[in-house]
Amino acid sequence: MDNFTFSQLEYVRPDYDKLEAECKKMVEEINSAASFDDIKAVIEKRDKLVSSLATMSTIAFVRNTLDTTDEFYEKEVEFNNDRMAVASVAMNEVSKALLACKFTNEINKEYGPEFLVIEKREVDKFKEELVPYMQQEAKLTLRYQKLMATAQIPFNGETLNLYGVQKYFEHPDRATRKAAFKAWSDFYRSNEDEMEQIFAELVDIRNKMGQALGYDNFIPLAYMQQGRSDYGQKEVAAFREQVRKELVPFCEKLYEAQAKRIGVDKVMVYDEKFIFPDGNAEPIGDEDFLVNEARKMYHEMSPETGEFIDFMIEHQLMDLKNKPNKASTGYMTSLPDFSAPFVFSCFNHTIFDIQVLTHELGHAFAGYMAMREQKTLQYHSVSTDIAEIHSMAMEQFSYPYAERFFGKDADKFRFAHLQEALTFVPFGVAVDEFQHIMYEHPELTPKERTYEWHKLEQKYMPWRTYEDDEFMERGGYWYHKLHIFLYPFYYINYTLTTMGAMEFKKRYAENKEEAWKDYLALCKAGGSTNYLNLLKLANLSVPFEEGSVAKAISFAKEELLRQL
Repeated sequence: MDNFTFSQLEYVRPDYDKLEAECKKMVEEINSAASFDDIKAVIEKRDKLVSSLATMSTIAFVRNTLDTTDEFYEKEVEFNNDRMAVASVAMNEVSKALLACKFTNEINKEYGPEFLVIEKREVDKFKEELVPYMQQEAKLTLRYQKLMATAQIPFNGETLNLYGVQKYFEHPDRATRKAAFKAWSDFYRSNEDEMEQIFAELVDIRNKMGQALGYDNFIPLAYMQQGRSDYGQKEVAAFREQVRKELVPFCEKLYEAQAKRIGVDKVMVYDEKFIFPDGNAEPIGDEDFLVNEARKMYHEMSPETGEFIDFMIEHQLMDLKNKPNKASTGYMTSLPDFSAPFVFSCFNHTIFDIQVLTHELGHAFAGYMAMREQKTLQYHSVSTDIAEIHSMAMEQFSYPYAERFFGKDADKFRFAHLQEALTFVPFGVAVDEFQHIMYEHPELTPKERTYEWHKLEQKYMPWRTYEDDEFMERGGYWYHKLHIFLYPFYYINYTLTTMGAMEFKKRYAENKEEAWKDYLALCKAGGSTNYLNLLKLANLSVPFEEGSVAKAISFAKEELLRQL
């Protein structure tokens, strides 16, 4: 279907009874298959069924995030979450049947070995006992999301949402920045009890899910949910230690230089986003202007990105304006029936807006290519540790076009964005270590949880100072990170993939054509092989190996040091 726009798409509640009945038939068809053609027919039928279900549930999800007060779509999201958890039982039986069938060699030959690896992971991470836990988890995450979306923060004579108030973190007046951060912080402090209750219940439920599968806690299941089949906790811990040794000291130098540049004794938390004494770079136009300039950029970048951005705009597959009751998040999702990505954000007239137009559209471009290159639905999405390379590398590829969005302040944008890309990594690994501690020690009290975050800030962000904000000083900052609540153990992906993005940055500067060739190959590959193989395909280093962090960030460090 080529002639569509997202706003005009009809939502039809998925028929889960039909899905479950069809799954039973598919199991029988697999078990009685006389040839591999019979197996292929089942796989194609399953793809079609899952595609239709995923498309409809995604439409409901997107419309719920567009207006979290819309009760119809809120109830539809709850319905889909509940029923999908139950339907997973029947889906799991299809995976078991495929793994046990006599045509596994033919499956490997036709689809590649990763196909059955994915099927096995689906079986290993699920059993029927998990269904009520999955339903409870979905309700709790929806509760957290609604709490964030309906935030109303009085500031500067306005009532702002969480994205709106963050714009003032970049205000030239220091007192205004401090007041804005305090208003933002006060929202989380005033909702601390509810957020802690939600999180404590999530930890308990998720740990019970892991224990139901025979593990001590949730962590091994979380790794499976993230699609990690070729590395584990040991490798991730080694990466975090590299960051502590190689990157944390450099970040301290960056903030010392920033303090001198903006004329303060020490960069406080409310100063971190204020990079230049005469103000940060701001986009030179509104949302429509930025999208139009992005369209020109992607047409100049490559024929593939030009075709992609036209598709996104013509089918209205981006919703970017900040509006009341809109969810405080940014994401890319997919509508598989239409081979279409969808991008959601809340612009606030800062460099964040351009990050969205490059980061989330990097995800979208990768999805767009994989949906056209890969023959099975299984491979249209990719493990999360690879997915963020698509987005973060695209951010770097946009640097030559910065003048389009920032005019005379383009160099300011490039410096600030690159500094943030590196200073973010210590925070990202702190979030990861925090989650490991939380699920390994569910007995921690709320005060003990926040103290653990406080200790991690001292370890990975020794520069951070909250001045007289008691709530943040004792460790309250973690409450704002929605990934901790909604997407457990996802966040380390941003840090791992920053290394890949920095490598692409260096290669793009040295040989644009070769770098783009490897990037395009990575996007087209989708999830057709595992993490380490995809890194090899793109000629990227493995971030767990000793010395990999120092190597990956060396080019970016040199670029920043030249401008200090």
